[in-house]
Amino acid sequence: MHTTPHDTSGTDLNTPHPGTTAADRTDHPPAQPPETTLLPLTELDDEIERLGVPVPCRTYDPEVFFAESPADVEYAKSLCQTCPVREACLAGAKDRREPWGVWGGELFIQGVVVPRKRPRGRPRKNPVAA
Repeated sequence: MHTTPHDTSGTDLNTPHPGTTAADRTDHPPAQPPETTLLPLTELDDEIERLGVPVPCRTYDPEVFFAESPADVEYAKSLCQTCPVREACLAGAKDRREPWGVWGGELFIQGVVVPRKRPRGRPRKNPVAA
């Protein structure tokens, strides 16, 4: 029987605990997501290269498309409005359920399109007179 200095029970550490199944064992690496999840992004890259025209996400600082302030998010969304691959970018982001950022002129938060980014903190209790 194989034991280690830390194992005082005298049991073989390589033997699964009674009652465990092969699915319970963690000696195999977790399954990788299928490569098809990246395929739409590579297709979009190919389309951008084929067009040969500058697109905003490749021209401007990428950080602008993952900005924190609502004003910066609106700026990023405005940059996408003239992009020739805007519809394909938006469709791919919806399919992939992008966790966050501006994709195809829309803001994604936790995989869902939201109309606008809320500022940090609590909303005002009373409306502000303009």
